[in-house]
Amino acid sequence: MTLVTTPAIVLSALRYGETSKIVRLATRELGVQSAIAKGALRPRSRFGAALQLLSDGVAQLLTKEHRELHVLTAFDITRVPVGLAADVGRYAAASALAEVMLRFAPADPHAASYDLLRDALGLLEVTPPAALDQIALRTLWRLVSVLGFAPALESCARDGQPLPPDGALPFNTREGGALCAACAARHGASSLPPDARADLTALLDPAGELPLLDQRHAASHRRLLSRYIRFHLGEGAELPALEFWLRRPWTVA
Repeated sequence: MTLVTTPAIVLSALRYGETSKIVRLATRELGVQSAIAKGALRPRSRFGAALQLLSDGVAQLLTKEHRELHVLTAFDITRVPVGLAADVGRYAAASALAEVMLRFAPADPHAASYDLLRDALGLLEVTPPAALDQIALRTLWRLVSVLGFAPALESCARDGQPLPPDGALPFNTREGGALCAACAARHGASSLPPDARADLTALLDPAGELPLLDQRHAASHRRLLSRYIRFHLGEGAELPALEFWLRRPWTVA
């Protein structure tokens, strides 16, 4: 067996037997991996309270090739996301990010998705409440894009033809984004109004200015993103955290 030390984030933790836990970790060196933390539930466990959801730390894993369950020998905390746990909206967005990472990131080294998740969780902790919807949308779209499923907006998703730079945009989730007029006529598409197109373009640009979204428009963008994730990544998988974030049951009408 090989001992690997890697930055890691706890994506899930389940009780195993009387004294242990099985955790799913997003790691920078190994991708998403499962590991057993033996004795984690004992009163004097060396893990203490370290294996909390979304905690950021340095994991030591005993790994073996072709084995799906490794052994977690240590987890040294570097950051506990107290700011996420204190606000349901922040925690819901963070949980949706973690769920996408857990379900769809590879079990191989993929530093870009790990770094994005780490930075996004930190950003969600400190984002002003008025910008929380936009930051959640941007970070989820960025994670989808880093995982290889960025939607086409500048050229047709089917034939690659350049699209007009402004105006309404035919958008087909099944096809992977925007379509030219000819492909939209053949394959069908919903129309993104000019303002929605501009907002989506801004959300997909990590360096761009955040769009101003009222509750109605933010809800429309959440629905679009949720449909896109379910079609291109979900493949029928249960995604309860994404559904909770989409529905926002904590919001008073």
